[in-house]
Amino acid sequence: MLTQVYKKVKMVLWIILFANLGVAAVKIVIGMLIQSVSLAADGFHSITDGSSNVVGLIGIRLAYKPVDEDHPYGHRKFETLAGLYIAGMLFFVGGKIIIEAINRFMNPVSSNISTESLIALVVTCIINVFVCIYENNQGKRLNSQILISDSMHTRSDIFVSAGVLATLIGIKLGLPSIIDPIVSLIVAGFIIHAAIGIFKDNSDVLVDKAVVDKEKIKSLTLGFEQVKDTHNIRSRGNDIDLHIDMHIMTESDMSIEESHQLIHCIEDQLRKETNKNVQVLAHFEPYIEKSG
Repeated sequence: MLTQVYKKVKMVLWIILFANLGVAAVKIVIGMLIQSVSLAADGFHSITDGSSNVVGLIGIRLAYKPVDEDHPYGHRKFETLAGLYIAGMLFFVGGKIIIEAINRFMNPVSSNISTESLIALVVTCIINVFVCIYENNQGKRLNSQILISDSMHTRSDIFVSAGVLATLIGIKLGLPSIIDPIVSLIVAGFIIHAAIGIFKDNSDVLVDKAVVDKEKIKSLTLGFEQVKDTHNIRSRGNDIDLHIDMHIMTESDMSIEESHQLIHCIEDQLRKETNKNVQVLAHFEPYIEKSG
């Protein structure tokens, strides 16, 4: 099963990689020809989209390795680390664009804009829309954290391209060329915003942030007649690798076999109500009813 998912995720990343590299090449060439820093910046952003796909391919290759003696919990957090690397790349590119925009404020350059360049940008923008939707949908379908992170990366490209397109149209209609570095700053804002989102989503997994409401787990567990109380409820992971552990109090005369059957029933119920990939670890304690 994991092998099939790995092959599908890898195929999606290869498709997105070639799409991003094609879009990047068109934007950079046109940006240099018309001397547009915002369009060239948008092109280099698209290259980072391609670079993130390469990082993703490496990450999933490691993440889908089977459990071994040194990694009894598996290797899935390599996918999370790849997501953090993508966020770091975006922070770097965003900073670089800000510096370039400041230089253009100090040394403005006029842009030569042709109708052909506008048409080319519209086409690449449309490609980006389809790339983002496809990757995000595949990420959700395959429960792939790296695809979802990478689609957030690509999604920023849509807004960036739209801003660049509006700028070039504005300059063609007579607006001052100073609008170009202004839009570059907006481009950088979108990139950094995407980086923050990717960083937060992936760092939450690494620091074991709670992912399931504690009260919901308690309510579902107490729905079983044999369970008298539950406490020390914890959850961690993500949608594709979710872990819940807790202490369950039952009658002291419950047998090991009955306890074993009970935890399987609780786990099945939690999978139905929370996430199909959840794994439950329970510590059983004897229930002593308080008097008075």
